[in-house]
Amino acid sequence: MTNPKTLLQLAGADLTPARLNDASLVLIDFQNEYLAGPVALSGAEPAIAEAGRLLTAARSAGAPVFHVAHRGRSGSLFDPEAERGQIVTALRPQAGEVVVEKGLPNAFAGTELQEHLAEAGRKRLIIAGFMTHMCVSSTARAALDLGYSTTVVASACATRDLPDGRGGVVSATMIHDVALVELSDRFAVIAQGAGEVL
Repeated sequence: MTNPKTLLQLAGADLTPARLNDASLVLIDFQNEYLAGPVALSGAEPAIAEAGRLLTAARSAGAPVFHVAHRGRSGSLFDPEAERGQIVTALRPQAGEVVVEKGLPNAFAGTELQEHLAEAGRKRLIIAGFMTHMCVSSTARAALDLGYSTTVVASACATRDLPDGRGGVVSATMIHDVALVELSDRFAVIAQGAGEVL
């Protein structure tokens, strides 16, 4: 029995995480909605703290920063006019940082993210955000199709428990881990912590 390898490993790809000095930072859906209520995430606060490290370092390095926020309907989840739909205080955009609003999990779908990234001129992305299995995964997969090399920072992502369809629950930890393993097969390099990309 052989040790399993990812498709990237089999192809001999460079699995070194991107660094902020030559990449763009994309922060996905770090919104208050995920801190409390029906879609509260396990590990949201530690992930926000790690994203804060990334954001501070990106700003210091002069790396392009892109904030993505999910735009829901008025009175519903991710209501853009309510506090629940706002980006968390610790990661609020500064002047000059692009904010992209999306309506689908893939941050490129129906948005100007691709145009903004093209203007930045960097082909490497460092992605962090909520939720690992949903918007982070969808965006990283789409980035490959658009010619980007993506690093996902595991410690700066989080997700939530989900029903398993058989009356049980799949833990957020398992969903997070499996989502990252799936991405590592072909779509992204996985950095376990923010320190690997600083």
